[in-house]
Amino acid sequence: MEASHSVPELVAAAQSTANACQERISETQALKGARQDLDIAIAELEAVAVDIFSVFEARMQHHFKRGPFSRKLKTKLLEAGEPDLADRLHQYYLAVNVLKHGKGASYRELLANPSSMVAMNVADDVNTREDRATSGLVDVTHLGFFDSLCSTILEATEFLEG
Repeated sequence: MEASHSVPELVAAAQSTANACQERISETQALKGARQDLDIAIAELEAVAVDIFSVFEARMQHHFKRGPFSRKLKTKLLEAGEPDLADRLHQYYLAVNVLKHGKGASYRELLANPSSMVAMNVADDVNTREDRATSGLVDVTHLGFFDSLCSTILEATEFLEG
């Protein structure tokens, strides 16, 4: 049986995958008429963001008894005097929820409290074609989105396990 990978190893793998997606996105944006390819690359990047945050939650859940992991971690970070990390973690938690579930409470909260970390697209402005591969509600191509998500996960992991 193969040994389980650590959160930092999984984050590094996710960053590698995200970098490949971002390169394809950049190349595809330069081409005219390649909207479907662009949507597919963005959808892959959205999936990597959801996956790495979900893995982080699953691997770190043991630090808390039952209940909503992200809320409990945010509270623990605030109590420890880490408001910046708590806020960043909460912003990415909301963004991932929007990527997973679409418009809902997390979407409304992000729109009501804009952040430089998470670029939102208003639902009315999002292309709602049935064949669209991506939700388009969170701009995962926003400069630094994925790298900051990963560094936030690594800092939170270090906080919990360090």
